[in-house]
Formats: sequence, structure tokens, C-alpha cells
Amino acid sequence: MKDLLGFLIRRLGWMAITLWAVYTVSFVLMRAAPGSPFSAERAMPPAIEQQMRARYNLDAPPLQQYWDYLWGILSRGDLSWSIKLEDYSVNQVIAEGFPVSASLAIFALVFAIILGVSAGVISAVYRGTVADVAMMATAVLGIAIPNFVLASIAILLFVFLIPLFPAAGWGTLRQVTLPAICLGLPVAAYIARLTRAGMLESLTREHVRTAFAKGLPKRTVIIKHVLPGALLPVVSYLGPATAGVLTGSLVLEKIFALPGMGSHFIYAATQRDTTLATGMVLTYTVLLFVMNTIVDLAYAVIDPRVELE
Repeated sequence: MKDLLGFLIRRLGWMAITLWAVYTVSFVLMRAAPGSPFSAERAMPPAIEQQMRARYNLDAPPLQQYWDYLWGILSRGDLSWSIKLEDYSVNQVIAEGFPVSASLAIFALVFAIILGVSAGVISAVYRGTVADVAMMATAVLGIAIPNFVLASIAILLFVFLIPLFPAAGWGTLRQVTLPAICLGLPVAAYIARLTRAGMLESLTREHVRTAFAKGLPKRTVIIKHVLPGALLPVVSYLGPATAGVLTGSLVLEKIFALPGMGSHFIYAATQRDTTLATGMVLTYTVLLFVMNTIVDLAYAVIDPRVELE
């Protein structure tokens, strides 16, 4: 318990340092980029632009802007107001978009884990067969093809040629299924290869050979003695996989017109909405840090030999 508490305290400290560094870099890059949040085809009258700059504290010196925004986050958790989405605070935008992005990520990860582990186990058990070669070849293709290309192909096949799913929208299981599959397939391909490699290594261990020698059913040996050890590389990969799912959803949410954080993040970047972009970057940083911490804890639970550091 003491080790766990110390581990969590150290992680919180590193997360605070990481968030400060990410905030600083984001602030500098956004202010250094050419253009202005108020740049448009139709020039804004100077008086109105001055009022807008005063409203968002953009008329203050850069160092003052840096500390004012940082103090608002630390003291009140206030990420300020969106510059382009009028009458919406960044906190409101994140609160509305997070459930959509989280649901998509959960569906994609569950699909990827089920498909990837199943394919990896079958491929390892029937090593060298046609099924093994076919599954690993498919996994290589899944790794090589980006998810936005898969999304384009899936829309052509399952929206226009075979109308099984809607092209866009959110709110029903049919609307989330296609983007979740496109987002999870590359992750499933990695998990399949990791599971297969872990299974092949576990099958050569002494306790597994002993279990087979005792006459235990093959299914029992695989589930109870082989699979737990084979899943350790998969658990380690779930941290980067979560990062890939969250960042990969940025493009997919735009393709499928999903009202998630990814769509708002792209909008903030293209429209130079500095407050919204900063809030999104910090939110994604917290999510990734939390998920990596959970993965490390899960790894220690699965393998008691692993020490939390």
C-alpha cells in the first residue's frame, strides 16, 4: 500500500511538470505562429477587433497573458472562453465533446482487444497453418494502412455499396460501429502480433509443458497457464494504444462528422482559436497520462514480479 501511494504521488508530480511544460510550449507556439484569431476574408473594423482582444485578454503583454491564463487554470480550473465559438467556454466544449470521444475510444479499444487477442491466440495455436499466415498477413496490412484510409474504404463499401451503416451522425449504435471499427482495426493488428509472440514464448515454458504432460485439456492449459503470461506485452501496449486511439480519432471524428473533442480540436487549430486549442491539448495530455498510469498499475497486478517505480 505504501509503495502504491508513493507511486501515485510521484506520478502526480510528473503529471504536473508535464502539464506545465505542455502549456508553456503550446502558448509559445500559438503566439509565434503568423496570423491572428481575428483574421478573416472580411477585415474586422479596428475598434471591434480592439474590443475583442480586450475581452480575451489578448491586448495584454505576452508574459501577462501567460500568467493570467495559468492562474485561471490553477485557481478555478477555468480554461477561459472559446474565441470562435461565441458564448461557449472551453470547459463547456470539452464537457460536451468528451463523452463522444470517450465512447468512441472505448468501443474501439474493446473491439481491438477482442479481435486482436482472439486472432493472436488462434494464430499461435495453429502456427504455420494457412490460418496463421492469413491472420498475420492481415495484421501487417492493418498496421500499414492508416485509419483514415480504412474509413474512406469502409464508407464506400458499407455506406454506398452495401448500405449497412449511416455515413455520419451520433447517438445510435449503428452510427458508432463503423468509426469504432476503423479506429480499432490498426490497434487490433498490433495486439494480434503481440499476442501471438507472447503465446509462442509462453508455450515453451516449463510449467506449460508440465501441464500438458499431466494430461490437462489443451483449452485449459492455454487459458489458465499460457494466456496470462502472453498478455503482458499486450497490457504494456495498451498505453500507447490509448494514445493512438485518442489522437487517431481526431481525423475520424471529422470524416464521420462526430461531435467529439477531435472535431473541436481540428476546428481550433484551423481557426486559430488559441484558448480552445490550449484547453484541448491539456485535456489530451491528462487523459494520456492517466491511461498510462492505469496500464502500469494493471501490469503490476498481472505480474507480481513487477515493481512500481
